[in-house]
Amino acid sequence: MSWNDVSYVIASKTRKAVILKLDTPRTPTFLAKDLDLNLANISRAITELEDKGIVVCLTPKQKVGKIYSVTKKGKDIVSKIQKMEA
Repeated sequence: MSWNDVSYVIASKTRKAVILKLDTPRTPTFLAKDLDLNLANISRAITELEDKGIVVCLTPKQKVGKIYSVTKKGKDIVSKIQKMEA
């Protein structure tokens, strides 16, 4: 995990909100409802985070209702963000 990764996450309100909310595995639909954001924006943020190895799909073979969680790298980033905001 690098500071560039932290910067990448906090550069987008949606990416930051998604990673902080994924302390418990969730579907994009649950995230959209919890964060009161458009599902398309949530899906895009998840794809971006997944491409960087920050988020992982726990149910990749599912067509609908995929469940996502943060990776070890993602947890390190969350920790850094929480320290920055404290």
